[in-house]
Amino acid sequence: MYRTHNCGELNIGNVGIEVKLSGWVQKSRDLGGMTFVDLRDRYGITQLVFNMESEAELCGQARKLGREYVIQVEGVVAERSNKNKKIATGEIEILAKTLKVLNASETPPFTIEKDSDGGDELRMKYRYLDLRREEVRKNLELRHRMSIEIRNYMSGEGFMEVETPVLIKSTPEGARDFVVPSRMNPGQFYALPQSPQTFKQLMMVAGFDKYFQIVKCFRDEDLRADRQPEFTQIDCEMSFVERDDVLDAFEGLSNHLFKAIKGIEIEGRYPKMPYDEALRRYGNDKPDIRFGMEISELKEEVSGKGFVVFDSVEYVGAICAEGCAEYSRKQLDRLTDFVKKPQIGAKGLVYVKCNADGTFKSSVDKFYSQEDLKLWADKMDAKPGDLLLILAGDTGPTQKALSELRLEMGRALGYMDTDEFKPLWIVDFPLLEWNEDTQRFHAMHHPFTSPYEEDIELFTTDPGKVRAIAYDLVINGVEIGGGSIRIHNKDLQKKMFDNLGFTEEEAENQFGFLMNAFRYGAPPHGGIAFGFDRWVAIFAGLDSIRDVIAFPKNNSGRDVMIDSPSKIVQEQLDELFLDVKDIDK
Repeated sequence: MYRTHNCGELNIGNVGIEVKLSGWVQKSRDLGGMTFVDLRDRYGITQLVFNMESEAELCGQARKLGREYVIQVEGVVAERSNKNKKIATGEIEILAKTLKVLNASETPPFTIEKDSDGGDELRMKYRYLDLRREEVRKNLELRHRMSIEIRNYMSGEGFMEVETPVLIKSTPEGARDFVVPSRMNPGQFYALPQSPQTFKQLMMVAGFDKYFQIVKCFRDEDLRADRQPEFTQIDCEMSFVERDDVLDAFEGLSNHLFKAIKGIEIEGRYPKMPYDEALRRYGNDKPDIRFGMEISELKEEVSGKGFVVFDSVEYVGAICAEGCAEYSRKQLDRLTDFVKKPQIGAKGLVYVKCNADGTFKSSVDKFYSQEDLKLWADKMDAKPGDLLLILAGDTGPTQKALSELRLEMGRALGYMDTDEFKPLWIVDFPLLEWNEDTQRFHAMHHPFTSPYEEDIELFTTDPGKVRAIAYDLVINGVEIGGGSIRIHNKDLQKKMFDNLGFTEEEAENQFGFLMNAFRYGAPPHGGIAFGFDRWVAIFAGLDSIRDVIAFPKNNSGRDVMIDSPSKIVQEQLDELFLDVKDIDK
């Protein structure tokens, strides 16, 4: 046997026993007549001691060990004189009697420590080395624990896990599909599923009234911190339910994870906030409610004073940063540069300082009197010492920019405590959204989302005002999951397809199998899908889901470790009846 114990389990109660350990050399230290080696495995670190006086030859071998050598050691557990309270094994050490090098290692391209000197791209290229770092390993251990808790909870609530196909039909609506050519069906393609949406609805038609699955999904879209081309969902569906039945069920799952993983009891029911209210108060549909600093609309208060910037725009909004009136010109310029970034898109920033003596200082003083500025401050409940930050423009983009500015101030002022969690439901989304490029409506969620019954008549008069029975779970400003009550009536589904601009032939070609299923007694049903990677990242206190995925892609969608995607040989292309264009041309 290579080991009797792992490197994280020995303690003061094991003193005197003979053990055998195997692992990787974390580091070694030569101190005259003694050599100390930190041996690491998945479970922890144990200190090895090689004594030049009693084991000169063995100590000489130990001094030749390099970082990341794989070794096996036999020895006796002894109490350490200089204890290390930072590690679980810090009270003991192993007095080495034998040493065997199982595999030598080249010098790693970066240090395998908590604060590694390797950049993101280098660590992704050598991901198998990065995974040896304790911080990364803990993320995957957290992911593992969460998956077990989810499966146990869902099974206990009567849900059945069912695997759905990975090679499916392409339905080009929403994000781009990844497509897979079929050798046995020349000229035809599978798609990798963006989600198991239609299959879980078919499970409801089949009578499996409680389905879930922890499943891989694929979307060919531009990447950012919370997106990967392949990601994992907790996919769920229920029959004979209304909206609040679904919310109750998955609030239960959420509360269970908070308690089991974080030891946190969430008090009371999660608040519900309509989509329109979220935009008005926070500027986006996934508000971080750990702190206030809500948006106030000031268009009426600022108009008619000769300041053309405010007079000529559709919307003027502001946030109040508590205690920030002492911001310097340099700090205000930095905020102005922030809101003028292309991804935020504001033209500029107006500020009002609420001075301690009750007066006001603003970047638009020549247009507005002290009384005018006091009116703004009163509307926003600002106090002496506060700072008003004001943006103007078209409503949607300006609310979005104010949202980004609010989050930036929240970060700067320390309002985003990673140990505090504030979940809420966003509800009553628009069913449809207009796309200027295609000049037609698109489904805000997907084509199977049910409208409120009282809004159905708006399909013929004002489709943009139809509300969806849809809901998102948001935690600390991150959309953890979303779902809806589904359409289960084929006539209403046809009306939905009509408003999305589908011809009868297109609807039949893409979704005929689902429409046919509805002819045979589809129950009322609804569900939700959670971003498993995002949920793990939030519990780990991380901004990027990449850090909780074993082998992630970079921002260009490449796996730099295995150099994928890559070209395939001509023989494979010929088998698939494919020609590849010359990209350079």
